[in-house]
Amino acid sequence: MRIEVMRAKLHRITVTEADLNYIGSITLDADLIEAAGLVIGEKVQIVNCNNGERIETYVIEGQRGSGQVCLNGPAARRCQPGDIVIVIAYGQMDLEEARSFKPTVVFPDTATNRLTA
Repeated sequence: MRIEVMRAKLHRITVTEADLNYIGSITLDADLIEAAGLVIGEKVQIVNCNNGERIETYVIEGQRGSGQVCLNGPAARRCQPGDIVIVIAYGQMDLEEARSFKPTVVFPDTATNRLTA
């Protein structure tokens, strides 16, 4: 049996933009993508701490070092600039692998979305 488990998480980052007229997705600073081990185009869940919304979308690479967190397309209706969100990526694993798997959890500075030492 395979189960779906959290494999990576960006914990409490601040939405910097919401672009309703973009095709769709979440644009993330390349540093955040790299730190969490996310993949461009990967499906992620966005959990909005301000309003409780949970949405699924995919990752687009933003400018490295910018702190950019932009919800695009319909997702822009669910998150506004200034909202605090959690970005979660999941992976499928067999039970034995899941029991010993350690996810990557990144805690950027919430005010700037930049990595802390």
